[in-house]
Amino acid sequence: MNLIDLGWNSFFEDDFQKYKASGFLAARISAVHKHACLALTENGELPAEVSGRFLFEAESNGNFPAVGDWVALSIPPNENRGIIQALLARQSCFVRKVAGETTEEQVVAANINTLFIVCGLDGNFNPRRIERYLTLAWESGAVPVVLLNKCDLCDDSDQRVDEVMALAIGVDVVALSATTGDGLESLTRFLTAGKTTAFLGSSGVGKSSIINRLLGEEKLRVCEVSGEGSRGRHTTTHRELIILPGGGLVIDTPGMRELQVWGDDRGLAQAFEDIETLAAACRFADCQHHQEPDCAVLAAIADGRLAPERFQNFLKLKKELEYLAARQTMQARTIEKQRWQKIRKLAKAIKKVRK
Repeated sequence: MNLIDLGWNSFFEDDFQKYKASGFLAARISAVHKHACLALTENGELPAEVSGRFLFEAESNGNFPAVGDWVALSIPPNENRGIIQALLARQSCFVRKVAGETTEEQVVAANINTLFIVCGLDGNFNPRRIERYLTLAWESGAVPVVLLNKCDLCDDSDQRVDEVMALAIGVDVVALSATTGDGLESLTRFLTAGKTTAFLGSSGVGKSSIINRLLGEEKLRVCEVSGEGSRGRHTTTHRELIILPGGGLVIDTPGMRELQVWGDDRGLAQAFEDIETLAAACRFADCQHHQEPDCAVLAAIADGRLAPERFQNFLKLKKELEYLAARQTMQARTIEKQRWQKIRKLAKAIKKVRK
């Protein structure tokens, strides 16, 4: 198995040099089950787990290997398994906040070139959800592409494409059908040898069905969606890196019922570039776009150039990012406080022993 066909490039080669001298192998993570993984090497796929040192030094879940990651691997003598000694630097990664109140990141997929944001042209169609995905997609460092699946079930798919193109500025939008195969040929330019694409979207949008079409076989399990709201069940239960027959790699991911933001406001600025451009024309540099005079954003809403729903979603995502930043700052202060408490406690113990 050729590492270049698995996505290896000079970026990873440069980072791997410090591990090469220790006799470690380069491997790419193809599946993760907690801390147990499957890793692809030049000699094939084998099970792998993180070393004790790795487990001790990892500061958060975001520091553990995710599907698509490159790692430095050691192979114990006479064993068909690997020990993950280090995680190589990520060239890109799609990250969301973990569900619930915990302020921690979850890496959904790493080292991806293209992010396919899949939305169904049935009851699942939701422009506001697409904007949320685009915000995190631009933050990831990968290039987003919106796939509008199930065009065979939609009488106005062209209108839907125009609607999404208006909000997904600078992003390719493709209408297709995993059932009939219509539009799938448009994906071939993204699925080239050595390039990795991740499929993201809600349950029931047809991510696994599209991948099965690309594979030419029913490799991934799929199920029917419910009629009400076109909601699907989590047919895909874990992330998996799959090698396509004609070259290229795809990552299938479980459907996301909850997509909480993670990162700073760079992805937001890119996903809502039109609002950022309008805001630059406001009279006041710190305009909040509420009721300030000569607000270019409010003027655009009034004359129909900017949809109020899009602006409200922008404000909602911006507020979520500001709240996340505040939580991260508070968490960092707590961690620092706990660290100094441990240091003072240790200093007292040493002083007591010396006496």
